[in-house]
Amino acid sequence: MGLESARGRYEVVRETDVPMTTRDGKVLIADVYRPQRPGPLPVLLRRTPYGKQLNDLAEPFNEAHYYASHGYLTVVQNTRGRFGSEGAWYPFAYEGRDGYDAVEWAATLPGSNGRVGTFGQSYGAVSQYLAAVERPPHLVTAVPLSAQAAAYENYWYHDGALELSWALSYFMNMADDVLTRRGDTERLAALEALKADPSIRFGPLTDDALRHLPLRDWIDRFGEGAPFLADVLHHRTDGPYWWAVDLRRRLHDIDIPMLHIGSWYDIANTDTPHYFTGISTTGLSAATRERQALFMGPWAHLLPYNQPTSGGTGDIDFGPEAALPLIEVQRRWFDHILADDRPGLPMARVTLFVMGENRWREVESWPPAGIVGTTLYLGGDGTATAGGTLGDTPPTADPTDTYVYDPADPVPTAGGRFVGGGVADQRVKQDRADVLVYTGEVLDTQLDVVGAVAVRLFAATDAPDTDFVAVLSDVHPDGFTQNLAEGLVRTRYRDSFDEPGPIEPGTVHELTIRLGNLAHAFLPGHAVRLHVTSSDFPRWDRNTNTGEPLDTAVELRKAVQAVHHDARHPSALLLPLSPRREDS
Repeated sequence: MGLESARGRYEVVRETDVPMTTRDGKVLIADVYRPQRPGPLPVLLRRTPYGKQLNDLAEPFNEAHYYASHGYLTVVQNTRGRFGSEGAWYPFAYEGRDGYDAVEWAATLPGSNGRVGTFGQSYGAVSQYLAAVERPPHLVTAVPLSAQAAAYENYWYHDGALELSWALSYFMNMADDVLTRRGDTERLAALEALKADPSIRFGPLTDDALRHLPLRDWIDRFGEGAPFLADVLHHRTDGPYWWAVDLRRRLHDIDIPMLHIGSWYDIANTDTPHYFTGISTTGLSAATRERQALFMGPWAHLLPYNQPTSGGTGDIDFGPEAALPLIEVQRRWFDHILADDRPGLPMARVTLFVMGENRWREVESWPPAGIVGTTLYLGGDGTATAGGTLGDTPPTADPTDTYVYDPADPVPTAGGRFVGGGVADQRVKQDRADVLVYTGEVLDTQLDVVGAVAVRLFAATDAPDTDFVAVLSDVHPDGFTQNLAEGLVRTRYRDSFDEPGPIEPGTVHELTIRLGNLAHAFLPGHAVRLHVTSSDFPRWDRNTNTGEPLDTAVELRKAVQAVHHDARHPSALLLPLSPRREDS
């Protein structure tokens, strides 16, 4: 069922370019979708830097039509400095106060009853949280979908590594509008030549472009189109620049019920549950703490923002239960909280799609009650490039696994939690000489992993700085190897994101690699697999192994990497296991 067939009973009239003036005098423009029904009516507001007549980066805003046809006065506003709204756009910087102003303005529109809710995905989700912490008086509820909380740890960077492909594609796209308005056709043409497929918005760049060093050259390439890239590259450690929009520090200021929507293959996989747990424990009032809900599906970042789908997540189909009309889930929330002002919640506190089982599960907390931490130890005879082991018996005297990481020949990205990512068969990576593979025994009973996954790695390198990447996957009976969760540690940030330091070459260090959140059932006949390597390119920038600053490094050197798994160095995969239910 698409949005056209799910439209409500009211006809809709759209008013275009409706102006709003911010507290500092900037005029932002919006489209207002009016249902043809008597008022006053509750209001839904979406704020976007991608164009108010675009829907999820492509088509007219049929979401706004959908909500308006169900009786909501719906507003879609271009954020500051974007597509005709005045001012200068800078990622996230103005969304708190402009969001506050927009909520209060929307509450006074003709036909409004003064009760406002917000909706939107990605940037439009982050902007909801930034507005919510400012506590505009007429904001009643919010439904953010796929919002990062910590821009340094999980968005522009990932635990110290630059989200290279995503960052460059994003800034390339955002520069297009700015340079077009400036009439800078020469720079536009030069940037267009760097796109692998110019027809894809936020599409990847060419391989040559992604390999270019030093990275700071991109500052000049973008010019006035994306001057903020200079700040992103300059602030390559955590600190006050990032803390200014680190929402984890402001969750105690939120005082409205919220539905937090995310997905297992999303770039905000870690952050969406954190919003839920953070506000549930520190929200401003008891009523707010009790009226938070979490909804996690099996999709990637771009789907399903408005259309039901069981795919859209790479090389997999999650079955009929995944193809639910997510926009109707959101509308039921708005009907209950915003329109009808009923107590309680219209759904379970936590709704999880358990992959593998491909079923929805309702629980009361995240992580669910009864989770048991389980350790699977890395093992083998020192030939993990051919086949190491995973098991519940601690190692004793296993020999060390070694490989050579060459940044000139990085392991290629295949699936993962990034824009345009999802599921890809990991066998394309796991037959390389620079990838260590550890596989458990074929399962005879189902293994439910629900919660945060991590790897404890005892490793050494001959470089002053390097990366270790870990990927958890499910080996299907036919050999298909489904990636589930991934993470990395950049060794200079092993102890601190704001006070990095070199690693001592040749010394074994205990490293923690966070793989994010997961709800997945390993079925009988399947096997658990972990692979360890030192690159995932072009998703993450290549560590040059020299210790030079990320933005100026040009020299590439090879590094000899060693992963230890013996009695003194019990490298392990740390899994949160959920007890089997009686109905399973």
